[in-house]
Amino acid sequence: MRKYFSILLLILLAFAACSQNKTELSTDEKLARADEYYAKGKYAKAASLYDEISFERRSAATAYATLRMADSYFAMNKFTDARLKYQQFLDTFPDHQSASDAYYRIGVCFFEESLPPAYDQSETIASIDAFREFIERFPNDNRYDSAIDYIRRAQYKLIEKKYLNGYTYYKMKDYSAALMYFEEVIALGNTDTLDKKSLYYSALLHLAQDNEEAANAAYQKILLKYPDSKEAKKLHSRFD
Repeated sequence: MRKYFSILLLILLAFAACSQNKTELSTDEKLARADEYYAKGKYAKAASLYDEISFERRSAATAYATLRMADSYFAMNKFTDARLKYQQFLDTFPDHQSASDAYYRIGVCFFEESLPPAYDQSETIASIDAFREFIERFPNDNRYDSAIDYIRRAQYKLIEKKYLNGYTYYKMKDYSAALMYFEEVIALGNTDTLDKKSLYYSALLHLAQDNEEAANAAYQKILLKYPDSKEAKKLHSRFD
């Protein structure tokens, strides 16, 4: 009886294995299905299949699947997951014809991961570095202008961070620290809201420190660059 049961069990296991082999998709079939999911916007399902393929270690399929898995995460706004997969793609296939796509998207991911200006700006700085590397490696890429625009936007966030640091210290009445940040913004020579406000608070801070010469210099700059601004009008009674 036991012998009969053992034979029956072996037959059932063999049948199950055969059935599994019949239903298991080939790599090409998985790729086709994953691409179909991706085209329909079913990015989570696509990513799952691309992930399976990427572990099969067939060079052509692995490279394509790894990149498309990163693209799937990117399409779902899962920028950290996407960035890590793009980096994995570059680490494994540094000379791949689609390497430029991965370098560019890493910069975008860092920018999208970055926090508002009031908070830590590590990702913003990383975004600038990533786009600079992209430009250095692919100076003739048609996304050159877009990369430059991202760099400018990221740099502006860093300027906003300086201004907000200055304003925070201003509210804390730490005037020396506040002036340091405001003057860093002013030194950039821009003509914008951050420059205007930095000049305004610098004038007030210099007055609070009885430094009339420096205060007047800041006021004159506001009159020159922003003559009709509310900041110039507020300071008018202090100097005229």
